[in-house]
Amino acid sequence: MSAHTPSRRHRIRRGALTVALATCMGAALVSCSDAGSGEAEPAAGRSVANTAAGLAGLAQKAADTGSLGVIVRVDSGDGKPVEIARQAAWTKDDHRLAVGDRFRVGSNTKTLTATLVLQQVAENKISLDDTVEEWLPGVVKGGEDITVRMLLNHTSGLGDFLLTPQFLPSLTGQEKRTWTPRELLAITPEQDPPAEPGEKYSYSNANYEALGLILEKATGSSLTELIKGKITGPLGMKDSYLATNGDWDTDETTGKQYVTGYEPDAERLRAILSGTVDLPEGVGFAGPERSGDNIDTSAIDPSWSWAAGGMVSTARDWQTFLTALNSGKLLPKAQMKQMRTTVNAPEEGGGYGLGLMKVNTACGTVWGHTGGLPGYSSEIYTDASGRRSVAVLTSTNFGIKEEKAATANKALVEAATCQMLGKPQPSHSPAG
Repeated sequence: MSAHTPSRRHRIRRGALTVALATCMGAALVSCSDAGSGEAEPAAGRSVANTAAGLAGLAQKAADTGSLGVIVRVDSGDGKPVEIARQAAWTKDDHRLAVGDRFRVGSNTKTLTATLVLQQVAENKISLDDTVEEWLPGVVKGGEDITVRMLLNHTSGLGDFLLTPQFLPSLTGQEKRTWTPRELLAITPEQDPPAEPGEKYSYSNANYEALGLILEKATGSSLTELIKGKITGPLGMKDSYLATNGDWDTDETTGKQYVTGYEPDAERLRAILSGTVDLPEGVGFAGPERSGDNIDTSAIDPSWSWAAGGMVSTARDWQTFLTALNSGKLLPKAQMKQMRTTVNAPEEGGGYGLGLMKVNTACGTVWGHTGGLPGYSSEIYTDASGRRSVAVLTSTNFGIKEEKAATANKALVEAATCQMLGKPQPSHSPAG
């Protein structure tokens, strides 16, 4: 799957492979914000379908329409979170979904990595104006002109290794190979069309592979140690860890399980991507076959994503992290201000700061990130104060690119986000 022209490459990145697999972004809330202003509509023009019962109905409809499994957790800051888990009937043969199940949160990891970097900035161990070459001599092509800030806000000019022929078989699970960050940076191409460092926003996982290496060099600690010591340990995130292989850490004493992830089989995948990229016959995800022309992708190794997308967590744990961050508990005010200084990123629904998305929704502005890996898609946000948060976790990624599935998933994410913000669901959204 290669791109021969800039416009075709752009369509591949945003319309198919990178959107769905690149631990890049979830499309549901972004697409609901296309109107742009982020200002709330008058209450009279909205329905009141976003009650707990209304959300449960939307979640079941989304699951039955193609999302397959959905976890929704809305915390309005009143100590009484709404927690919902719904799934398509046939998926219960694999696993009975629960709100507390562990989940691959993909690119939400970038917010955590950025937080670790900015903590080092606050301690004067790293500067946002440091060049990549200073920290990683000879590792990143053009690194003498790329700064830490450019890595954080995706203005480095680096392309993404995900679309390279060398890496694609590992992405789909067809090839079992353990990639190191340096190996991935070595196969990272330039943007297409090329862009000078600092010139424009273009999302790339390579940026965060480099940031992980810089963190380890600056601190003398492994990324796993940094995450435990500075984030998950202090915040009591007992169900969160950085994946180092395709195995899941299950807890037999507490019964803590993981969400089974699914993707369309090769034939369905070709149909979904038709008109965007022509997949060769038989190219698809590796894994056991399941009902409805689906593949169980739970065992595909995500360790390559590392600082860019390797975290396993739960809805509650990640909301704990994101609320702590956005309420000012993890970074000094100066670094929090830098984190929220965004570059224009309309494809993300607003802007992109330093590892943090600003998304303008129909009910107001939210802060957070999105994630996607084979079998897993997530959108997790807070309000500006960090007191309210929402998580919507979906047990497929490409599966919600089909029209009906996308519509139902969008309605669920929109309603959950509006409820988090304390506002009625927009009247144009189906109530399920």
